[in-house]
Amino acid sequence: MSDLTILRATALDGVAHGFLGRTGGVVTGPTASLDMGRRGLPPTPELQENQRRVIAAIAPGSRFATLHQVHSPDAVIVGNDWDEDDRPHADALVTDRPGILLGILTADCAPVLFADRDAGVVAAAHAGWKGAFHGVTDATIARMEQLGANRSRIAAAVGPCIARASYEVDDAFLARFAAADPANERFFAPGKPGHHQFDLEAYVVHRLAAAGLRRIEALGADTYADPARFFSYRRATHEGAPDYGRQISVIALAG
Repeated sequence: MSDLTILRATALDGVAHGFLGRTGGVVTGPTASLDMGRRGLPPTPELQENQRRVIAAIAPGSRFATLHQVHSPDAVIVGNDWDEDDRPHADALVTDRPGILLGILTADCAPVLFADRDAGVVAAAHAGWKGAFHGVTDATIARMEQLGANRSRIAAAVGPCIARASYEVDDAFLARFAAADPANERFFAPGKPGHHQFDLEAYVVHRLAAAGLRRIEALGADTYADPARFFSYRRATHEGAPDYGRQISVIALAG
C-alpha cells in the first residue's frame, strides 16, 4: 500500500486520519484508481477493496461511516448502531465511538477533519462552497460540543481542494457572498471580465476561525492542478471526461 497518496495534518497528530488521493486502488478506467464514490449504488467489489485498503492504512480493524452528501449544512452523530447501508443525507459526521472511520468524499470541495483529543470526539465535514456558505463547519462544531467537545480545544485541518487559481466564478457568485458579508470580497481575486477567482480554502479557514477554533491547518493542495494525485470534478468537466472520481478523507478514534 506504499503507493497510496496520504496527506496528514500536524494539527491532528496523534489521531488516526488521512486525506487520501487517487493512487493505490484497484478501479480502472477514467476514475482509476482509488475512486471511493458509490454514486448512489451498492458498493462494488472494487469499492470494497479500496475501502479495505484505506482502513488498513489509517485505522486497521475499524468500520466505515459515510453519507449521501448533498451540499447541505447538516451534521449527524454516528453511534455504534450506524447502518452504512442506510446512510442519511447530510454532509458531516461526528462521533465519540472508537473504531468507526468517518469518511467524506470530495472532488474539488474542501474536506475538513476535526478532533478534540481531550474529549475523545472527532468529525469529518464536506465543505463545498454551498455547504461552507450555509454553515456546515459551524454545525459540525455544534454537534461535537453535544458529545462533550470544547471548541477552544478542537483542532481542524482543511485538506486538498480546488485552489483560487483554479476556481473561476461569475459576478453572481461573488455577489451572493458579498451580500452575506461585504468582507467576504477578500476571498475573491480579479479574473477575466465578469469573473473572479474564489479561494474556497481560505473561506473555510475563515469560517473555522470565526467559530472560535484556535488551531487550524490548511494543507494548500490544489485538486484541479494535480491530476497525478487527485480527482477533480471541474478538471474532468473541462476535459469532457465521462466521469470523475471521488477521493476520501478519513478520521477515527483508536479502537
